[in-house]
Amino acid sequence: MTRSLLPPLLFLALASLLAMAVSVAVGSVALSPLEVLSVFFGNAEPLQQTLVLELRLPRTLSAFATGGLLAVAGALMQVLLRNPLADPYVLGLSGGAAVGALLAMLAGLGGFLVSGSAFAGALLSTFLVFGLAHGTGSWTPSRLLLTGVVVAAGWGAVITLMLAISPARELPGMLYWLMGDVSYARTPWPGLLFLLAVCLLIVPLGRSLNVLARGPLQAAALGISVRPMEWLIYVLASLLTATAVTMAGSIGFVGLVVPHMLRLVLGNDQRLILPACALAGGTLLVLADTLARIVIAPEQLPVGVITALLGVPTFLYLLYRSR
Repeated sequence: MTRSLLPPLLFLALASLLAMAVSVAVGSVALSPLEVLSVFFGNAEPLQQTLVLELRLPRTLSAFATGGLLAVAGALMQVLLRNPLADPYVLGLSGGAAVGALLAMLAGLGGFLVSGSAFAGALLSTFLVFGLAHGTGSWTPSRLLLTGVVVAAGWGAVITLMLAISPARELPGMLYWLMGDVSYARTPWPGLLFLLAVCLLIVPLGRSLNVLARGPLQAAALGISVRPMEWLIYVLASLLTATAVTMAGSIGFVGLVVPHMLRLVLGNDQRLILPACALAGGTLLVLADTLARIVIAPEQLPVGVITALLGVPTFLYLLYRSR
């Protein structure tokens, strides 16, 4: 990575650390910076250690991992479909994950089994969309996009039916999951490790992705293996989205707004955009989750509500600027 790419990434890394520090310190019980530091050095009171190490820190890291996964998936989707408005959920992945998770909830399952069912539903939706889009020939970005939209609409109908026939006692948890919620995400390490592994894999491919973003014909003329590269992008974006949905439910606008905003500021070099999306997406969702915890404290809002309220006007402003 060239030196010209390091300053923006260092700035975003510092911003992410600051956002996580604020998230750990702010809440219904506020902690000073010295109290937070004393927790990590083992000199704090037991109540403060429990509050930070067992409640706030895992939630903050889960929010960062989820935001980074969604933002990187969005950037890859936009390269694959060659459309700056592409979104990680556009191919129906969140719908398949939602159906899997809601079925597990209706069956009385919880915890890991709900997450596993969501991941299985997302993978099922991935294979379904790719199989239908491929058909008897090769798929094109427009065919893949249209197939994803139709499959997403089908999953939406199934979700509506499940909500209509579900017992009333199950509805609050199901609705919170559908709106996106990281309050029950207690194991951030798989998501963080997967995000790091994907970034280490795709950043060396940044030059090839830059060429592919200009079109398959030009990429093929310059010696890029277009079809294997498109397959790799599709599989990675699907796995990133499935992992994010498994951790925190359906959270919109992060994978749409963050890559678009970074391209307006940093340009369209994928060697910089992809790691920047991991940092900026994580930072955005950490701040959104912090706001969701404190805006009506001691009650909490689903973080998906905050991202939608922030994402809609931000995206409209970005569209206005880029006319």
